[in-house]
Amino acid sequence: MGDFERRKPTGKPYGKPSGKSFGKPKRDDSRDNNSRPDWQNRVANKEAAHNKPKAPSIPDEISSKDLPMPIRVQLKTLTEENAEQVARHLVMVGLLIDQDADLALAHAKTAASRAGRIAFIRETLGIAAYRAGDFTLALRELLAHRRATGSNEQIPLIVDSERGLGRPQRALDEGRTVDRTKLDPEVRVNLAIAMSGARLDLEQNDLALAELEIRELDPSKVFEYSVPLFWAYSDTLEILGRTQEAKKWSDLATRAEQALNPEVSPEAEAVHVVEEIEIPLRRDEQQELDERG
Repeated sequence: MGDFERRKPTGKPYGKPSGKSFGKPKRDDSRDNNSRPDWQNRVANKEAAHNKPKAPSIPDEISSKDLPMPIRVQLKTLTEENAEQVARHLVMVGLLIDQDADLALAHAKTAASRAGRIAFIRETLGIAAYRAGDFTLALRELLAHRRATGSNEQIPLIVDSERGLGRPQRALDEGRTVDRTKLDPEVRVNLAIAMSGARLDLEQNDLALAELEIRELDPSKVFEYSVPLFWAYSDTLEILGRTQEAKKWSDLATRAEQALNPEVSPEAEAVHVVEEIEIPLRRDEQQELDERG
């Protein structure tokens, strides 16, 4: 997920040991918890509960059944009541993330507070944080998800979150940790756009263009993921002063976008957009990019 069209990133320790002891004489309860009287502890607990952020409300019509079955199955480790509430918050994340990223993040945080050990919950929280522009939280959660699952599906958001934190070189280093040939095409495209953005951050404009010259940059056959790639390539050509070439690719992106409109071709998985544009030399290997640098 994430808007890569213009390549700008969009976006405590807690708890103490219980203090319980076994095999020792029982202490006076009134002296536990930093020697505070029991009545003070009760007051403190009530104040803490009062100050805890309230979970965002969910319309009554939203049900766990609105969540796809494969995701609901992953909540089976929770109690039935908890699983129902977590699922409803996840449904709200999906409904709100494109309209109100901050509210979607609030729902994701609530789901994580109830089921934070489940890997895909951390992934959801990371994505929501990215979309809301909280790049520190996004990076923490997406890296945790990757460690837990070994998946590189969210590597574009990890790279872009590093950019959002003002660390383009770390973004490039992170992007080079994965084998791009093993990524799904859409992930590879989004990663190329994020890496290109990091190059632009470093004013390495030629290398920014080279980052985009991957196998998916093919004007003869396009998919949905091709459109943002064409736009990114056009934008970078414009930055390099290659205006005529930029215009060709922007026109191609516009036509591809129109052709992929579901109202025009609802059953089309791929669309042929014939265009006499010279396909650039592919530079998939990072070694070649570094040699050019």
